[in-house]
This record gives sequence, C-alpha cells and structure tokens, in this order.
Amino acid sequence: MAVARSVALFVVAALFEIGGAWLVWQGIREHKGWIWIGAGVIALGLYGVVATFQSDDNFGRILAAYGGIFVAGSIAWGMVADGYRPDRFDVIGALVCLVGMAVIMYAPRSH
Repeated sequence: MAVARSVALFVVAALFEIGGAWLVWQGIREHKGWIWIGAGVIALGLYGVVATFQSDDNFGRILAAYGGIFVAGSIAWGMVADGYRPDRFDVIGALVCLVGMAVIMYAPRSH
C-alpha cells in the first residue's frame, strides 16, 4: 500500500510540475498571456507541496526518484497535449529512468 500511495503522489506531482511548466511555456512561447503564466506558477508551487507528502524523509532521494517520473511524464504529456511522437530512444530512455526511480525509491534498505 505504501508503494501505491507513493506512486500516486509522484503522478500527482508530475501533473502539477509538468502541467505548470507547460502553462508557463504556453503563456510565454505561444503568447497566451499572464493568466496562463500565473496558473503555471501556482501549479509549480503545488508540485512542491505534493512532494512533501512522500513518506521518505530524504529530500534528495525524493527529488532524484521523481526525476524518472518527470522524464516519462514529460514524454507522455507531449504526446497528449502537443501531438509529440516519441521515437524508440525516447521510450527506452523513459523506461530506463523509471527503473532508476524504482531502484532509488523502493529498494530494500536497512534503517
């Protein structure tokens, strides 16, 4: 159950961080304006809040593990939001990152 909760928190954090960065991108690069930028900044702040709900107390570990989620999530976001078509190297790289995330976050450790 702890792993499922942790993964769910990573997914929610990814939605806030990737979505927030995308909103800022849209506001600036696509000239959609300050409301989009402001919404993005708020979402990015919420990402930081969600990350604090992970059960592990090590900030560096949480952020490093989240990196794998961010890589895979960014590719998925690009596919859905922008019609991006990843090639096999994008997919392989994302899978490697997810395996790395799982090792960092869920490997058995003696405490």
